Amino acid sequence: MEEKGLEISIRDIRSIVQKVLSEVGKVIVGKLDILQNIFIALLADGHVLLEGVPGVAKTAMAKAFSDALGCEFKRIQFTPDLLPADIVGTNVYDQKSGRFYLRKGPIFANIVLADEINRAPPKTQSALLECMQERQVTIEGETYYLPKPFMVLATQNPIELEGTYPLPEAQVDRFFFKLLVDYPNPEEELEILKRKNEPEEVTVEKITSPQMVVAMQEAVRKVYVDESLFEYIKNIVLKTRNHPQILLGASTRASIVLLCAAKARAAILGRDFVIPDDIKSLVFPVLNHRIILKPEAELEGISSDRIINEILEEVEVPV
Repeated sequence: MEEKGLEISIRDIRSIVQKVLSEVGKVIVGKLDILQNIFIALLADGHVLLEGVPGVAKTAMAKAFSDALGCEFKRIQFTPDLLPADIVGTNVYDQKSGRFYLRKGPIFANIVLADEINRAPPKTQSALLECMQERQVTIEGETYYLPKPFMVLATQNPIELEGTYPLPEAQVDRFFFKLLVDYPNPEEELEILKRKNEPEEVTVEKITSPQMVVAMQEAVRKVYVDESLFEYIKNIVLKTRNHPQILLGASTRASIVLLCAAKARAAILGRDFVIPDDIKSLVFPVLNHRIILKPEAELEGISSDRIINEILEEVEVPV
């Protein structure tokens, strides 16, 4: 495993992931499935939307994750008065030199936490579109590239709707996964209290570096996918477009995300090839924010998860 030579094997990836998750586990109790999915999105060069009520460790999880990765972390608190320049930065005039220089915004980091993203107006939310898609920002006609790796972890509260601006579909679609962060179970709640009662604060050790993460991303791209699995992904996504209770089905981006995420999951589990279970386990976080149900289906209390379950049962799994 070489940091500068960018040579990382699938076996190395599995070992690194286990070490990182172990370090994060020092400060975060439970939530292993969510952390693993965040890691999958990172290795597939994607972004994640975390949805949950306040106080369930969404911010702490993002901070601990970036600390263990050895990546630069920035947090942006989205508020109604936040401006696009507060995110990407702006040119500032220096009186001594008589020149303008770029004062970079917090978006210039490896992992950016967009906290309560739905509290800012659409104009400010849209400042993230170019960053998330092209990994660059344009300030007064000049293009500046963001560091590698680059990942946006956005949070939103599903309960409080007053003073919020729902994300438009175009922006929601930019997120690889939408992950629901729920309350801890009783045992986890007890463990959290015991840890907080400890006199010494636990520190998260750095396991990797930005260069190693990029090397891991390169290795993931080489994971083998059989022709039958391309068909499997295609059939799942096409079913969402033809389902009688779905108003808007998943786009082609959903197919690409499912493919890339499945390759990353295979690598995390120590395989250099994708199996159907990799795809099936990621269908929910990939599709739950990309399909819109018809009003009559919502009135009947039908959920997106139920529809996705039906689709998975109907689509034939490759042998």
